[in-house]
Amino acid sequence: MIPDLSLSAFVQSLPKTETHLHVEGALPYELLHEWDPQRWPEMPAFRERGYRYANFPDFEKQLLDNALPWFTSAERYYEAAKLMFARHVAQNVKYVETSFHLPVTGFINVPGPEIIAAIRAAAPVNITVRVFAGMLRSDINGPLRATIDQLEKWDNLVGVDLHGDEAMPTEPGTAEVWARLRAAGKITKCHAGEFDGAARVREAIEVLGVTRVQHGVRAIEDPAVVKLAADRGVTFDVCPISNIGLQVFPSMAEHPIRRLMQAGVRCTVSTDDPLCFANTVNEEYLALAHGLGFTRQELAFVARSGFEVALLPEEQKKPSLDHLNAIIHG
Repeated sequence: MIPDLSLSAFVQSLPKTETHLHVEGALPYELLHEWDPQRWPEMPAFRERGYRYANFPDFEKQLLDNALPWFTSAERYYEAAKLMFARHVAQNVKYVETSFHLPVTGFINVPGPEIIAAIRAAAPVNITVRVFAGMLRSDINGPLRATIDQLEKWDNLVGVDLHGDEAMPTEPGTAEVWARLRAAGKITKCHAGEFDGAARVREAIEVLGVTRVQHGVRAIEDPAVVKLAADRGVTFDVCPISNIGLQVFPSMAEHPIRRLMQAGVRCTVSTDDPLCFANTVNEEYLALAHGLGFTRQELAFVARSGFEVALLPEEQKKPSLDHLNAIIHG
């Protein structure tokens, strides 16, 4: 039986995960505002819900212009992550996968393991955090390669992710690196099917060998790619509000997440870069309800998908899965 709660209270009551979150893109904006109110006014236009980015470079510039001045040390990562995770706890989020931008290690001359340690130290006891290293496709064969070749030795790094502008080709040798990291026990992800089409999702699955695609939503343009993802058990870590803010789809009503789920693709829901979209995990669920008419059972199903892929022992997942299954089957 679904509790007789308001929709907002129901969403709050759901145990949830966040599996697609960039640390730099999740910098709590008020830290910038408190630091320099003249440079960072209380409510800039780009954080209004109706704001639309012209294209990916426009979004990337806004992100970097706001995030990079802050992230100058491991201590700054800790300070940002502490507030970020406190907000997760307040929304009943139990598990987070977050990535930091690996090139930052060169920008600020701080070793990656120190950044990872700072992020992990910021997590309160009632939330589990897994840290990934994110990089651009071009980084594989660039100056960062020496660092990339050490990633399998970073004990507290659970995996890697390719992100950035999909206009960039996937460099030769990426599949080899991803396979090597998987052999060392790391989880491999890839952004695909956001600003490029279904063929990039196919590439991520068939060439790079990933089972975790970040976004993946434009797979809907090719039924064969949707079937491939479903048949291979691939998870799409979807960010609906981000997709609308970046004009991947014109409105939430046209977002394909339900169609992907109905076709058998596991979809989780996350915020992506809340610095740029002023969104929360709870708001993502509410957007599915208000914009796509998701029922409470469907929202619980989305939440369950996050726990299904969470890198947690089964006994740790069980209370949340039991709660969500009771709603789904109630």
